[in-house]
Amino acid sequence: MGDDSPTEDRSRTTIFWVGRLLFGLGLALQASEDFRDMEDTIEYAESAGVPLPELAAPFASGMMLTSGLGVALWRLPRVATGAAVTFLAVVTLNMHDFWNADEDSRSGERLAFWGNLAMFGAALAFMREAYR
Repeated sequence: MGDDSPTEDRSRTTIFWVGRLLFGLGLALQASEDFRDMEDTIEYAESAGVPLPELAAPFASGMMLTSGLGVALWRLPRVATGAAVTFLAVVTLNMHDFWNADEDSRSGERLAFWGNLAMFGAALAFMREAYR
């Protein structure tokens, strides 16, 4: 069972490829949504107290787009996964702090926080692979 047969190796490679593609495209597609409605993205960043939201929001969305495509295509994987980890660490804690949210938005922020936390875990796992 511990031996790596060619079939097991192909299965691992396929699973890694599919996971990378789904994770990377998920980030990139979310970024494209942010770019489509950048006014709301900036307004949301401003409401969370982000300094210079008119610069920070497009920069963060660009970072998410670039890192997502980099992970999906496995191009410059150390840079791409590092950018995804950095983006998710900063955004998750600063933008989705449900513990400080008002009652009306607490549930949505909690959901976004846990979703980002799961993606943060995936980004860390992919980063480990990038540094192998």
